[in-house]
Amino acid sequence: MAFHPKSISASWRSQSPATRLLRAWLGITWIYGGWDKASDPGFLNPGGATYIGAQIEAFSKNSPIGSFLIQSYDYAVLLGWLTIFGEFAVGVATLMFVVPRISALAGFSISIGLWLTATFNVRPYFYGSDTAYAVMWLAYFLILQNGLSGRRGLGAMRFDINRRGVMRIGAVAGISGAFMGLGHLFPRNVLPIAKAANKRIVALSKVPVGGTFNFTSASGAPALLFRTKTGVFAYNLTCTHQGCTVEYAPSLKQLRCACHGAAFDPMKSAKVVAGPAPRPLEKIKVKIIGKNIVEI
Repeated sequence: MAFHPKSISASWRSQSPATRLLRAWLGITWIYGGWDKASDPGFLNPGGATYIGAQIEAFSKNSPIGSFLIQSYDYAVLLGWLTIFGEFAVGVATLMFVVPRISALAGFSISIGLWLTATFNVRPYFYGSDTAYAVMWLAYFLILQNGLSGRRGLGAMRFDINRRGVMRIGAVAGISGAFMGLGHLFPRNVLPIAKAANKRIVALSKVPVGGTFNFTSASGAPALLFRTKTGVFAYNLTCTHQGCTVEYAPSLKQLRCACHGAAFDPMKSAKVVAGPAPRPLEKIKVKIIGKNIVEI
């Protein structure tokens, strides 16, 4: 039976407890995602450690849409603003039940986009959250399709322009804009931009000579740090063959991929010594500053 609630409260009452839980989780999470970016002073600043342009450049190296990401680099700040506004708008619209199916499809599209860029190479796939959110958004959309119209399929989607609809869409846009402004006015406490380019990895005392240390690089990729008598160096642990995560085998002194048998020599710039990998692992720039090891 179709239902077309006339108020926000009625839309919540009309849904099952399971659907309300899914809707609340998705809406709140998307608003939080927008706030996390809006309140990050480095996200839209080319000098920041979390600058979206630097993230795009890093993701392009292993993403299946890498060529598109490279072309979009010049518009990084614009994409950043659109991402922030889009996440706020989708989250607010979901909670307010404004164009709900379109909002669900937008959330699904954002999740797929993040999967193709940020978490495509995460192995196993369930370690990355973007695919899980894509499935949740799609499930929510299908629930709405069955509940909001007697017809099924994309043809059932109807966008009625009336005074109430325009006011609700305007409210979503206004609230999203207000969140963006508040994020700018109340930034998170972070290191000054001048210092943010160097990401602290670990205290030097925690890594003995001849030891290693696993960490997550600024691009979000798994990485491994080595310390020798002459200094420190690190590699991205994403295999250059098909994106599996490699692991260090101390007994062999090799970085090895369990998926297809690729092996790399970390003492020789991670060059390929076995298997199908076409090129060495990506180097990550690190150095010792004071009592810490940092990524630069």
